[in-house]
Amino acid sequence: MKDKGKYLSISKAAKLAGVSTQSLQYYIMVGLIKPAMVTETNRRLFDDKTIERVRLVKKLNKSGYPLRAIRELFLAGR
Repeated sequence: MKDKGKYLSISKAAKLAGVSTQSLQYYIMVGLIKPAMVTETNRRLFDDKTIERVRLVKKLNKSGYPLRAIRELFLAGR
């Protein structure tokens, strides 16, 4: 298991990314993001890279891209 000191809970990650916890959970469900780490007790933890990705999703969505199109861009590696 990696050092948990640099990982954030879902509520703290959502706050730093500027989205609700429910939005973050939805992004996980539809495959836009993945937790950086899942503990033995199934707590999802997030790192800075994941938070930046959430911010990018939020910006793209606000600029008119639907979440489905954003997911396709990520899957294509763009």
